[in-house]
Amino acid sequence: MNLTDRIVVVTGGAGGIGAALARRFAAEGAAAVVVADLDAEAARAVAEGIGPVAHAAAVDVTDEAQVRALVDDTERRFGRIDLFCANAGVTTGGGVEVDDAGWDRAWRVNVLAHVYSARAVLPGMLARGGGHLLHTCSAAGVLTAVGDAAYTATKHASVGFAEWLAITYRDRGIRVSALCPQGVDTPMLADGIAEGHLGARVITASGAVLTPDQVADAAIAGLAEERFLILPHPEVADYARRRAEDPDGWQAGMRKLIRRLTTRQSPR
Repeated sequence: MNLTDRIVVVTGGAGGIGAALARRFAAEGAAAVVVADLDAEAARAVAEGIGPVAHAAAVDVTDEAQVRALVDDTERRFGRIDLFCANAGVTTGGGVEVDDAGWDRAWRVNVLAHVYSARAVLPGMLARGGGHLLHTCSAAGVLTAVGDAAYTATKHASVGFAEWLAITYRDRGIRVSALCPQGVDTPMLADGIAEGHLGARVITASGAVLTPDQVADAAIAGLAEERFLILPHPEVADYARRRAEDPDGWQAGMRKLIRRLTTRQSPR
């Protein structure tokens, strides 16, 4: 995809990867970038920092009516949506003990929000014969998020849904990409590191921690090549290959890494 003169929507656009994507799309020549987020004030600040092509929108991505209103308003204002980035995401930081409310929130933000945006934006894209969906799914969607069961399960579901969309709609002009970064320098990871969360320590031990701008660079390259799986961390492809070829060996390696990190943390 060439971003010049495109109309783009980014959810979760008020910070982190979403804000970096919005800034980069504008720099690539997008005609309009809609920065959508639950935090309306933060979305407005990002949009103002980008300039006249950016527009802020308040949206709760777990509310289908609000997602549909976002799409309808953007299409009324700009005539179409060329690229919709379902980027909002949440973690729980826990395992099976996380209560139903935590699991439900992860499911609604990490999976159902992608379903809602696809339902809303696909009719217009199909009528025009083209469009691109970019879903931020995380490396957890092809591997595992140690220490976060709900994040792992829902990110796997988000990759699966994106793949289903790609298979179903590619021949009708719709391109779909799953953006799957590993460690990214965002408040989500920083908070985990500060709290000594095992999952955050595994991420930092497994590869480089990229900046959101570096992830945006990878997204731009992946969109240009119309790749389905966009991996800002190339090593994730190797991990996924090992996992597929030898699931037992890969799990054993992960357990060994966890033991090593846990032993280091334990007092002598």
